[in-house]
Amino acid sequence: MPIPKVFIARRIFQEALDMISAEADVELWSDELPPPYETLLQKVANVDGLLCLLTDKIDAQLMDAAPNLRSISQIAVGFENIDVEEATRRGIPVGYTPGVLTGTTADMAFALLMAAARRLVEGAEAVRAGKWKTWHPLHYLGPDVFGGTLGILGMGRIGLEMAKRAQGFDMPILYYDVYRRPKDVEKQYNMTYAPIDTVLRQSDFVSVHVNLTPETYHLISHHELHLMKSNAVLINAARGPVIDPAALYLALKEGQIGFAALDVTEPEPITMDDPLLTLDNCIIVPHIASASVPTRLRMSTMAAENLLAGLNGQPMPNCVNPEVYEK
Repeated sequence: MPIPKVFIARRIFQEALDMISAEADVELWSDELPPPYETLLQKVANVDGLLCLLTDKIDAQLMDAAPNLRSISQIAVGFENIDVEEATRRGIPVGYTPGVLTGTTADMAFALLMAAARRLVEGAEAVRAGKWKTWHPLHYLGPDVFGGTLGILGMGRIGLEMAKRAQGFDMPILYYDVYRRPKDVEKQYNMTYAPIDTVLRQSDFVSVHVNLTPETYHLISHHELHLMKSNAVLINAARGPVIDPAALYLALKEGQIGFAALDVTEPEPITMDDPLLTLDNCIIVPHIASASVPTRLRMSTMAAENLLAGLNGQPMPNCVNPEVYEK
């Protein structure tokens, strides 16, 4: 049986590369930036397997360009860049990496919450710029975190991990999700289920943890931001387009809310002329919520396991569309 051909759209951990190379003929895209779409079309022409990232568009046209493709594996929890319905129609399993980054992402979301509330970035930049002249009772003031009400939009795995972290700060929690958590879980983590408008109105901190869908696109826009407290802190470690960036800029500029801290943006990466970058009360980091060594290593090896299972005709350990195995 011929050795399967695989294209890997970005450099990953060597351990995962070794796993794949032991069973397949690998071509690796080693540039820091993702391959342009037209290049990707060429690279997949003769491949049996594709390992991709969120930045790679995997649509029907690309699948047409890859007639031998029988395994798609993505290093991410999300998969909105992949036409999963089309892959399913063609009998191609699609792998992803759920669960492994839950705690790591919640760590970052809570770190962003703390950094925005206590104005850590502003303070650090002031020191480097030589602006620290003296201690002053009115400089760099922000809200207390302990005892503040935490609003969580999206009580999935990461949302629940945020709730766990909030317990150490004695934070009551309001949350909204399309599915309500069992009452014993709500009691355990001091959580109260409420409509989204109530969560926004009553929370001192709002942390967004919803998936990106047509229903959640610009879930937070002008109306929602006007509902929030004037000193509220908004955190987004989910997907950039969940928050309307133009509306967020106006809300921060005009003092409708106090602070924002973003791990993700729309577009991504953010353009250097984006007005959000001019605001002292907005922290933006480059989509690094899962960027711990153990987490990214496990994501890479999970993606390798999914890819190889698909190539070998075995069920992927983590498959977006397991219905392909029913055909």
